[in-house]
Amino acid sequence: MNPAEEFSYGSYLKIPELLSLQKTRSDQHDEMQFIVVHQVFELWFRLVLHELEAIRAALFGKDAERATHLLGRVNELLRIAAGQFDVIETMRPYDFLKFREVLKPASGFQSVQFREIEYIAGLKDARFLSLFAGDPSVERLRRRLSEPSLWDAFLAHLDGRGLASAPEAALKKTLATIERGQAGNPLLLLSHALIEFDERVSVWRARHIQMTERMIGGRPGTGEKLFQKLAASGYSVMGSGGVHYLETTLHKRFFPLLWDLRSELEP
Repeated sequence: MNPAEEFSYGSYLKIPELLSLQKTRSDQHDEMQFIVVHQVFELWFRLVLHELEAIRAALFGKDAERATHLLGRVNELLRIAAGQFDVIETMRPYDFLKFREVLKPASGFQSVQFREIEYIAGLKDARFLSLFAGDPSVERLRRRLSEPSLWDAFLAHLDGRGLASAPEAALKKTLATIERGQAGNPLLLLSHALIEFDERVSVWRARHIQMTERMIGGRPGTGEKLFQKLAASGYSVMGSGGVHYLETTLHKRFFPLLWDLRSELEP
């Protein structure tokens, strides 16, 4: 900031710059709403990534309390983000169709930050890199692929406390012991915060599916060509986006062993 400028709310938050970023491609009234809501999604995703990096660092630094505290913040952010679909659903499907064609071939499938959230949490699907070939953002995803995940940090935290994290059978015993511990135990609170994070992302996915079906039914997604690109690269993809693809993401889990524990736990 120019030192000669008077410091203010607007200059600190870059409000003029922020409000200059909503550029519609049609003359349809509801396109502005569509842009703003999705930009807000990306701002929330930015903050989620900021916190996930801090959570990972806290776990490697043997600070379960800080990690749990920040996970609580992330879970609240995801709850708020899922609620944004309510705003989109105030738009009539007919009004969305009036400008939907101008969105092609862009698609939410191309959200780099959402892929980063998946990668840092541990769901590292390298096939998405092909969608960003030639785009500088692909380097961010490559970096996330090579970084330790949140699950890696959790296992390192268990090791640091002298608890078995490998092989898997020993890890399952550790997780079961934690689950049977006292209600206020830091590791139990951490474990529950992790599974809630996983659950909050699943709720976001489910709300996304409901909103998409409400808006476009069974139509192909605007990113149909992206799916064709993936298929041409030798990857098996379902359909051409839209609801049918989104439904395949519902069962993705960042921490499957924490979920399996619920089926195997005994008193």
